[in-house]
Amino acid sequence: MRTTSVAERLSDMPKVRETILSAAAAAQGLPDADRYAMTHSWVFTGPPGSGRSVVALAFAQALVCTTEGELGCGHCQACVDVLADAHTDVAHIVPEGNVIGIDLVRDTIIPTAHSLPTISRWRVIVIEDADRLRDDAANTLLKTIEEPPAHTVIILCAPSLAPEDFIPTLRSRCRHLYIPSPSTDRIVRLLTEEMGASEGDARLAATSSLHHIGRARKLVSMPIMQSRRAQAINLAELIFHGDQAFQAVNSLMKTVDKEIKETYDVIDERELKKLEDSLGMGAKGKGAQKAARGSAGALSDLQKEQKQRRTRARTDILDLALVDFAGIYRDAMLVSSGAEVELTHPDFEPLARELAQRGDLDAFVQAQEAIRECRERLIGFVAPQLALDGMIGRIRKALKVR
Repeated sequence: MRTTSVAERLSDMPKVRETILSAAAAAQGLPDADRYAMTHSWVFTGPPGSGRSVVALAFAQALVCTTEGELGCGHCQACVDVLADAHTDVAHIVPEGNVIGIDLVRDTIIPTAHSLPTISRWRVIVIEDADRLRDDAANTLLKTIEEPPAHTVIILCAPSLAPEDFIPTLRSRCRHLYIPSPSTDRIVRLLTEEMGASEGDARLAATSSLHHIGRARKLVSMPIMQSRRAQAINLAELIFHGDQAFQAVNSLMKTVDKEIKETYDVIDERELKKLEDSLGMGAKGKGAQKAARGSAGALSDLQKEQKQRRTRARTDILDLALVDFAGIYRDAMLVSSGAEVELTHPDFEPLARELAQRGDLDAFVQAQEAIRECRERLIGFVAPQLALDGMIGRIRKALKVR
C-alpha cells in the first residue's frame, strides 16, 4: 500500500490544500509562513460524502507530522497513526446516535481540548456530524470554541452546502472551509492508496456511491454492503414479478434488523454493565437499596439512547439501500435518452437497458420521486415497512405493472 503526502492527497482541491498547508505552516512556525493563516477553531462544510473528515484528518497529519521540513508527509509514524485513528494527540469524535448530547461535550470533548498534547505540539479534535449538536451541548462547547487552549485545534465537520445552515453561535466563532464533492479519480486514489483496493473495485465504488467517500469505503471493505447494494438494485427487476418485490423488501428489513442486533447487542450490554458498576448496582449493605432506586433514571436514559442509536442505524442502512435503488432508475433514464454519461451502476448496465425498454422517462421520474419521498418518511420516523411498501406500490403504478 503506497503512502502519499497531504499535498498529493489534496491535489485536486487546490484551494483546500493551500488553506490547510498554509495554516499548518503557520502552526509549525515555518519560515515565511503567514502567521495569520492559522486559527484554532474551524468548521468544515460540504455535501454529504465530500470527505470533510478526510480533509480534517489530513490537517491533523500536517499539524503532528514529525518529518522535518514537511507538512503531512504521509509515511512517518505520526501520519500513519492519524490515519489509523491511533494517534494519542488526535481525537476523532464520531457520534453514534441522532444527537450529540451535553454529556459527550462536557465529559469527553472539553476535557480532551484542555489536556496537554503528549507527543506532538498540537492536540487536534475532529468532530464529525457536528450539526447533531443539541442546543445545550453547543452552548456548553461555545466557550472552548471561542477561546480554545493555545495547544488545541478543533475542527467541526457538518454535512451542509452552506455555512449558514450550521449552528450560528458556533459558526461565527470558527473559520469556515468548504469541501467540494470529490472527483472519481480522487476517490479511486484514496481507496487504492489507503485501503489497498484494486483500481477496478475502487472505481466501481466511486461511481455507485455517487462520489460519497464514506459509502465508497464501505463498498470496498464490507461484503455485507456489497450484498445489500445488489439486493437493493435487483428490486427494480422484481417490481415486474407480482408480489416478489414486497417479499424482497420484507427480506431486506429482516437482514438489516439482524445486522443491527448483531452489531449493538454486545455494545449495549457492555454499556449497561459499565453504568451498573458506576452506580454500585448489585452491591450489598447499607445504602445499596437507596442507590438502586436512584439509578432508575440513569438506566432509563441509557435504554432510550440505545434505542435511538438502533433506530438511527436502521434508517441510515435503509437510506443507503434506497440511494442504490434510485441509481438504477437514473441509469435507465440515461440509457433511454442515449446520454453519454457515466452510469451509477455500470456493473448492472444490462438491467438498466432492460428497464429502459419497459418504461419511459416519465415513469422513471415518478420512480425517483417515490424513492425520495420514502427516504423522507424514514427520516420522519414512519414505520420502515410501511414506507417501503408504499414506495414499491407507487413504482409499480408508474411502470404500469399489473
